[in-house]
Amino acid sequence: MTDNVTSPTFAIVNEYDAGGNGPIFHFDFYRIRKIEEVYDIGYEDYVYSGSYCFIEWPELVEDLLPSDTVRVDMEELPDGTRTFSMEV
Repeated sequence: MTDNVTSPTFAIVNEYDAGGNGPIFHFDFYRIRKIEEVYDIGYEDYVYSGSYCFIEWPELVEDLLPSDTVRVDMEELPDGTRTFSMEV
């Protein structure tokens, strides 16, 4: 199954069909200003659902992330290519 993926900047969270493997949740916390907003959208229900969750701008919720969180950082280089690093 394929699905178009876009940043959920205005919706805060998008849900994608993982083709019979449950949903995938994609968060964009760029517009979040207070931690209460994260709880208001039901953050814990998503994160502890057993589904994959991808979070853009996770700085606000770093202290709320589960211990098994994998951090993936992406950096754009001057030539336009990107490098990725992972922290488990």
